[in-house]
Formats: sequence, structure tokens, C-alpha cells
Amino acid sequence: MAERARKARAAEHAASVSQQRPGGRRRWPGRVFDVGDEPDPRFTHANERTFLAWIRTSLALIAAGVAVEAFVHDIPAALRRTVAVVLIVTGSVCSTAAFQRWMSGERAMRTGQPLPAPTLAPLLAYGLAATGLVLTLFVLV
Repeated sequence: MAERARKARAAEHAASVSQQRPGGRRRWPGRVFDVGDEPDPRFTHANERTFLAWIRTSLALIAAGVAVEAFVHDIPAALRRTVAVVLIVTGSVCSTAAFQRWMSGERAMRTGQPLPAPTLAPLLAYGLAATGLVLTLFVLV
């Protein structure tokens, strides 16, 4: 019974939100925009700029991985491929985590909750540390 009432309230809220939009269109993703109140646009834009910065970082990591595989020929193939894969995977995970971070930050602002703890910075730091460690071992050996 409680679940049915919760779903009914959620549907009612979604209907009222869609009525407020021009043409009755909903904004995507619904789990972000269908809750809470519209925050100050400055905070929303700051959240978006942070997301785009992480996307640029992600693209740079992927490009670095492709460049290592394509243009670095003076290290063993297995090491070259390992470094390239670590960079590409780190970049791919970074882009996915950036979107998740943007959604959780936007949702927190809309509902008046504290902003979530950063998860991208440690991920990126560990990924790059692993790459640096592999390259350092190659240089020393």
C-alpha cells in the first residue's frame, strides 16, 4: 500500500513538473530533474563546468593512451600496450564517473542535501599512479 502511494505521489509530481515546462516536455535525466526545486543557475552552471572539465580530462587520457600505442615504439610491446590500456580505461571510467558526479551534485542541489564526496579525484590519481609506476619500473630495469 505504501509503495503504491509513493508511486502515485511520484507520478503526480512528474505530471506537475512536465506541466511547468514549455510544451509539456520533460528534462532528462528524470531522476535528477523530477525532484526538488530549481537551484540558482550559477550553481548549476558551475556543476556543468566541473563536469566538462572532467570530460576534457577523460578525452586527454584516452588520446594519450592511443598516442602511446600508436607512436611509442622504443619500449617493449607488452609494456606499451599495458600503459595504453591503463590510460584508455582510466579515461573511459573518468567520463562515466563524471556524469554520475554531475547527476548526484545536481540532485543534491535540487533537494537541499550536502554535495557528495568526490570519487573522481582518487580514481584519476590511482590510475595515473599505476601508469607512472609501470613506466618507472621500465626506466629503472
